[in-house]
Amino acid sequence: MIRAGDRLPVRVFRLTRADLVRYAAASGDHNPIHWSDARAAEVGLPGVVAHGMLSMGLAATALTEWAGEGAAVVEYGTRFTRPVVVPDTADGVELAVGGTVGAVSEDGSVRVDLTVRCGAEKVLARTRAVLAYGG
Repeated sequence: MIRAGDRLPVRVFRLTRADLVRYAAASGDHNPIHWSDARAAEVGLPGVVAHGMLSMGLAATALTEWAGEGAAVVEYGTRFTRPVVVPDTADGVELAVGGTVGAVSEDGSVRVDLTVRCGAEKVLARTRAVLAYGG
């Protein structure tokens, strides 16, 4: 039984430049800030950054893995607050997703408040989802 205050285990994702190339191909977002250090610097970024929607999607992946079969995400939203800088190394960077059950409604729906960090930086804010269980 899910209760308010339950914590999701932290799920860590590793992002590399190769992941950004694959995501660009799948999403159609070929903005050079996602592959060129020079272009990222031109617009004031500290380096190549991950697509915001990729970070949001990975947070949703952690959520649905925790929620399990029978759960449906009926609401999901976030604010993009900090870029996820992806160095040009084999190790890339880690994105850590955790969360807490904020509320369980009488109808059984579950609000989950997610925390998404890259190192010590919170990269997404107000990341919340509502899950519905059953038919």
